[in-house]
Amino acid sequence: MSGLFGSESWLYIILVGFVVGLLARLITPHSARMGCLLTIGLGIVGAVLAGWFGRQMGWYAAGEPAGFFGALLGAVVILGLTSLFTRR
Repeated sequence: MSGLFGSESWLYIILVGFVVGLLARLITPHSARMGCLLTIGLGIVGAVLAGWFGRQMGWYAAGEPAGFFGALLGAVVILGLTSLFTRR
């Protein structure tokens, strides 16, 4: 997966994933309790999902600033889906 988040560096990908996951947890009203690793994973998976979908629809290319907002939206959607299927 070359050029994920507009970079080849895994450290950059983890950092952006953490920021996206943290912002998604702050936006979502009933976000689940999770640690740093799950927050990073949430951000990365949300970004991959939204990035793939956004590029397939032709909305933006890899590395564009709009991809960050797409990643945030993808992470919020994933948090919403997980809150539907987990017990409170």
